[in-house]
Amino acid sequence: MSQSFSELIGTISNFVWGPPLLILLVGTGIYLTVRLGGLQVTKLPYALKLAFSKNQDKTSKGDISHFQALMTALAATVGTGNIVGVATAVVLGGPGAIVWMWVSGFFGMATKYAEAVLAVKYRVTDERGQMAGGPMYYLERGLKQRWLAVAFAAFASLAAFGIGNGVQTNSVAMALKTTFDVPLYVSGILIMIFTGAVILGGVKSIGRVVSYFVPVMIVFYLGSGLLIMVMNYTLIPDAIALIFSSTFSAEAIGGGAIGAAIRYGVARGVFSNEAGLGSAPIAAAAAKTDMPGRQALVSMTQVFLDTLIVCSVTGITLVMGGQIGSGLEGVELTTATFEQFLGPAGGYIVTIGLVMFAYSTVLGWSYYGERSIHYLFGQKSILPYRIAFVLVAGLGAMTTNLNLVWALSDVFNGLMAIPNLIGLLFLSGVVIAETKRFNQQLELENRNRKAS
Repeated sequence: MSQSFSELIGTISNFVWGPPLLILLVGTGIYLTVRLGGLQVTKLPYALKLAFSKNQDKTSKGDISHFQALMTALAATVGTGNIVGVATAVVLGGPGAIVWMWVSGFFGMATKYAEAVLAVKYRVTDERGQMAGGPMYYLERGLKQRWLAVAFAAFASLAAFGIGNGVQTNSVAMALKTTFDVPLYVSGILIMIFTGAVILGGVKSIGRVVSYFVPVMIVFYLGSGLLIMVMNYTLIPDAIALIFSSTFSAEAIGGGAIGAAIRYGVARGVFSNEAGLGSAPIAAAAAKTDMPGRQALVSMTQVFLDTLIVCSVTGITLVMGGQIGSGLEGVELTTATFEQFLGPAGGYIVTIGLVMFAYSTVLGWSYYGERSIHYLFGQKSILPYRIAFVLVAGLGAMTTNLNLVWALSDVFNGLMAIPNLIGLLFLSGVVIAETKRFNQQLELENRNRKAS
């Protein structure tokens, strides 16, 4: 019975994440890119400057700074997908899948921008004086379709316990068990303590922690990958050539037909950066910002950093290693490649990176789930949710097989995108209007700066 149920869930997952949804996700990004005039290119330098500026907006309405909102979103997205997902993509789709990951990331930047514009524009102040926003609010207040808002919040709250919690802490515990022989129950207890200490304090506590933790974890993993590339720079040209030659090659190594490269490249790209799923705008809505467009540009850099930087380093390193098609897959392939170049230290780097990435995902998704639960059931549901989230984090770490949970949470994760994309497409006019208003404000600020 359980076997047939697992197969049914697997079939549903394959359908949900099939070509129609992937086409809709990328198609929405292309549509928004055209309507926004390639904003992800023209405004990227300013967006990065805004995100990492020391002079963060401290006077506007909101609970956390631009930077903290970005780090909260990055905490949730820079996760196992950057290590395991990229490896899966190149095994199933060949090296050419990396190009399609870049394509999905490029257009996903426009999608992420639009999500954040709507999240800030339609956010509300809850009964405790905190900002609440995201797809559920722009679907209800902007699109006037509460049933879609409820559907999104329900899917997001369920996904938070799976894709954003139990399966992540399980990855942490298994990695620590394999590499350092740490018992699962020890990992589970420690995860519960650390998770509870952070999320019980709410978004301000999460924002403070991830603003220090996320930059460290990204620099640690990214620095290791870049070290491999610098030490073996002679392998880079051939690796890049293979990636692009495999993009349209039906004989792509390990991937077979072109369709496999496109499907797995796009799917893993979206899984990593979550553009179009509707999760990150929940964090964007909490940011202190004077205009929706300003925070939206900051949110857009999340996809750039996650997919076009971190995933690229993993992907190019894997191709340089030449072990694609060796039978290794997932984290084993990434570990073997890092060990190939850095010796035993490479394995420790991947394990520590996986632990940090997965734990950060738990922190980010705890807030997404909390806001979704709050939308459905009100303030009284917050404390019970936080307690349940901490308990699930511990149980997930102590469980040996979470395949069914992975499949179920994958389904809910994909279902989140449908109401969100409907909202983005039908409210795209609002996004364009807000962008024009913001551009006018930028021109005014530039003129005043030059005059002074």
